[in-house]
Amino acid sequence: MKGGYTYSLRGWHLSLALVSLLLVITVLWVWQANPIAITLRSAQEWYNIPSSELPVEAPNNALGSTKLTKSEEISLNPSSGNETKVQLDFVGASPVHSVTAESPEMQYSQGIRPSSKRKVCNYAKGRWVADSRRPLYSGFSCKQWLSSMWACRMTQRPDFSFEGYRWQPENCDMPQFERSAFLRKMQDKTIAFIGDSLGRQQFQSLMCMATGGEESPEVENVGWKYGLVKRRGAIRPDGWAYRFPKTNTTILYYWSASLCDLVPLNITNPLTNVAMHLDQPPAFMRKFLHDFDILILNTGHHWNRGKLNANRWVMYVDGKPNEDKKRAEIGNAKNFTIYSVAKWVNSQLVSHPRLKVFFRTLSPRHFFNGDWNTGGSCDNTVPLSQGSEVVQDGSSDPTVEGALKGTKIKILDITAISQLRDEAHMSRYNIRGVQNSSDCLHWCLPGVPDTWNELLVSQI
Repeated sequence: MKGGYTYSLRGWHLSLALVSLLLVITVLWVWQANPIAITLRSAQEWYNIPSSELPVEAPNNALGSTKLTKSEEISLNPSSGNETKVQLDFVGASPVHSVTAESPEMQYSQGIRPSSKRKVCNYAKGRWVADSRRPLYSGFSCKQWLSSMWACRMTQRPDFSFEGYRWQPENCDMPQFERSAFLRKMQDKTIAFIGDSLGRQQFQSLMCMATGGEESPEVENVGWKYGLVKRRGAIRPDGWAYRFPKTNTTILYYWSASLCDLVPLNITNPLTNVAMHLDQPPAFMRKFLHDFDILILNTGHHWNRGKLNANRWVMYVDGKPNEDKKRAEIGNAKNFTIYSVAKWVNSQLVSHPRLKVFFRTLSPRHFFNGDWNTGGSCDNTVPLSQGSEVVQDGSSDPTVEGALKGTKIKILDITAISQLRDEAHMSRYNIRGVQNSSDCLHWCLPGVPDTWNELLVSQI
């Protein structure tokens, strides 16, 4: 009896196991056959299923509220010889893609994995390339906006090969400048250049580019609106401002070589010293900042003892004469001013949300065998004899680069790319064709400053 009972118990356990196994098999079969179950597959499984019906571009908000802080890459069609990759940069829930290789097939595969091949646009890296479409305007016809002292076509200079080059940034799509498109883009906007004579060159360049270098009677002189009029005894106005009535676009320039606030100590004495407030931006900029949409700043070449003495500029800080001997050194004073201006402008961006600010880096000089007053010259006429490419990552103007870190001000980095263009200066030529001391600081127009403006427009 005892043995029979044990045998029955074992038989019951075996039957129960068989029934359970059949039940599991049935459930699994139903699960696989059920279309609802397919929708519950993981995202990883989905990406491993090739399908020509899946879109290459992920739609906005496709990931709901998920925020990814890393760039992620979807590999397409691994079976082809040339694998195609679509780069997705997720900012919040809105992906932006860029294709890094080419292939006619566009199918998802391989899943999502971190990308190590992301190509970043860098306007300061790249190369100069020959372009038969240059120059962008004629130096003969742009007389309305271009100073004769910078119009090299009006001089006895025999070579103009420097006009036939454009800058090609690394991994950037920088289309050909088109003035109608530019003015439409700048509709109802004011572009302000504040800086030294190199800033004035960039201003004149943009005026020639925006008008095609042709006479434009409809363009209005609105300098009066900003107090930019020629004062009694002055050689020229403090600046210029012009308005394009069809688009209500205004382009202006204000001379402020040091970017400091300059205040005469005795307004009744024309030979008085001038307080050079290193920690205060120009009064013009403080007064009209609300009127600007695009602001381009620059300084650098007036920071030498000869210029300060000639202009009777006396350094002030905190409203009183500077007593810090280390700060009084020209290089330190310039750096202190650049940092002060950048800090002030950045603090104003909260209350000026539409304003975009650029700080242009230093335009290089190319004096060889001396300086401007000691026989220095720049007689080279062979374009790109120093090379055509910039490969460095950092700026060649570390002061401006450092001052803008942590701010919302953009760097307009033109130093290294302009360094390669020593053949494009005014050199020994002037409007009278008389050999004089060479100008290896300012540029021929049309010329290198046109490229600065192309970089500016591309980044606005």
